[in-house]
Amino acid sequence: MSLESVLTVFAVIVVAYFLLWNTSQFLMAGVAALFLRRYLYRRTPRNIALVARLASPPLVSVIVPARNEALTIVESVRAMLALDYEAREIVVVNDGSSDETLTLLQQTFRLVAAPLAYEQPLKTAPVRGVYRSIDEPGLVVVDKESGGSKSDAANAGINAASGLLVLVIDADTMLEPDALTRAVLPFLEDPTTVAVGGYVAIANGSRVESGRVSEVGMPSSWLARFQIIEYMRSFLLFRLACASRNGVVLISGAFGLFLRDAVLEVGGYDHTAIGEDMDLTLRLQRFYRAACRPVRIAFVPIPVCWTQAPEDWRSLRGQRWRWRRGLLQVLWRHRHVIANPRYGVVGMGVLPYIVIFEGLGPLIEVSGYVITTIAAFLGILNWGHYRVLLAVSLLFGVAATLVAVFVSDVGTRRYLQGRDLAALLAAAVLENVGYRQCNAWWGFVGTVQALFGKKGWGPMTRRAF
Repeated sequence: MSLESVLTVFAVIVVAYFLLWNTSQFLMAGVAALFLRRYLYRRTPRNIALVARLASPPLVSVIVPARNEALTIVESVRAMLALDYEAREIVVVNDGSSDETLTLLQQTFRLVAAPLAYEQPLKTAPVRGVYRSIDEPGLVVVDKESGGSKSDAANAGINAASGLLVLVIDADTMLEPDALTRAVLPFLEDPTTVAVGGYVAIANGSRVESGRVSEVGMPSSWLARFQIIEYMRSFLLFRLACASRNGVVLISGAFGLFLRDAVLEVGGYDHTAIGEDMDLTLRLQRFYRAACRPVRIAFVPIPVCWTQAPEDWRSLRGQRWRWRRGLLQVLWRHRHVIANPRYGVVGMGVLPYIVIFEGLGPLIEVSGYVITTIAAFLGILNWGHYRVLLAVSLLFGVAATLVAVFVSDVGTRRYLQGRDLAALLAAAVLENVGYRQCNAWWGFVGTVQALFGKKGWGPMTRRAF
């Protein structure tokens, strides 16, 4: 086969990939819109208020793994203490911080030593001490040696938790006042529910008061704006489509509510997993489906919490490298589930989609840009056709993103002000010119890192809210 034939075939593959990906985005948008409409119809303020009137609502232990989170930990804890849901305890796990995380907690919430004896079914690094707040009886702080991972800290919190349900969040996460109420509802509606995820929104640019987002706004950083668009597309298209078929395979580490016994049954978080959140979600799906036990993993399609997005290229690059390595590791560990009818929609639908469009996507995109450009310079591909390919890719990408913005606006009403909405629409267009290509390249590099066994989390710069 000639070089021209090879390049022509490859160009066809690249075009088919982009067409399939964008078509899938539009199809998922329709499914997501229907899911969101049903959710809003069922979740009226009156129905949500019924949870608060329960004589004995399930106790929720909010687990907060914290390592060197002095900039945000106080605001985050204050937001948790202000939750509308009364049957809750806050368990902050200080994972060997070298900054003032523990000191700030002690001074702000007046912590005193409270030695407790409790079972520790999940193995973790040694616990150095347990503290309780004089002012807030529902606040517990576990001080432990660093286990080298968020998983180890989360497991220590699960060991210390007394709740039937455990909510694992990031230390820089700020919860909505009704977040627990909304997340607990699926457990009350369906006894087969073992976990609930939720839409994580980006707080950059918003006004934060007393640990809450009091006014939603657009960040001045275009890097943060692009990530808002990404989160909308990820949470409100793909995950809602998965949730509509009971095929959720990723509950974000920023917000995940689990049945504690279910987590213990599968061995808790795996400290060797880079993408520990997806790994735990998939192990829950595998465990129950393999045993032919009914299982449901639900999803709340409106913002339940807010988190920081990195606003510097170094932190964002390190984050995306880590996400890529985590995804590939999880897919390899659970490779026997892929295309396996025993695991239903997870094995036959969700994971094959992830392999094709998430696993192979960056490789196809990067090689597609490079090879089609070379083909155009060599005269094998007509420059007119080359420009058409780029234009089609750009237009389809923008259209799919605008659909995600529309679904988000319908469901959340967060960016309806003219100025913010205009900035969001501009980001939806500009994201496809440069930023998307950077993401593809980072995915390519992350793949190479995974093949060579690179580990570690990389740098992440925090900012005070």
